[in-house]
Amino acid sequence: MKGGTQKGSSVAEKSNHSKQGRAVDFMKKIKLFTIGFAKKPAQRFFTMLSEAGVQRVLDIRLNNVSQLAGFTKRDDLRYFLRALGGMDYLHLPELAPTKELLDQYRKNGQDWSVYERAFLDLMSRRHIEGRVSEDLLDRACLLCSEETPDHCHRRLVAEYLLDARRNIEIVHLI
Repeated sequence: MKGGTQKGSSVAEKSNHSKQGRAVDFMKKIKLFTIGFAKKPAQRFFTMLSEAGVQRVLDIRLNNVSQLAGFTKRDDLRYFLRALGGMDYLHLPELAPTKELLDQYRKNGQDWSVYERAFLDLMSRRHIEGRVSEDLLDRACLLCSEETPDHCHRRLVAEYLLDARRNIEIVHLI
């Protein structure tokens, strides 16, 4: 019918539309949180994680046993997460910068944009998008020390994974 509206769809069109709908349905939407512990008292830190519905904390710090970490030292953090919120803890140093890269930025005053490019290149060379499953990421929270995500590698990791997967919603807990 020229110029009119078609009153139905062919079986092939319906089948194709149905397949497209199912493909979208099968693409699981992942909610990925990030948090830094700096300038947060323990009560606020653990309350934020719990109220957000975080199921596991993925510690992406290079050094997770430093005395400067306070309540976020590896063993203490693992205990507190489980006892206070029923959350799991996993250390993923493959999502952390190298000591050399971190020193260039922190100690040698390297420009953030240079650090960012170098860190993203490191993540690409490590193929992190293939090393962490969607199930591990869903309702997980990337942890590092920086107060905000602006100049922090946790934001870069989250955005890198978003670029690779496209089905991630990033929520920064601040």
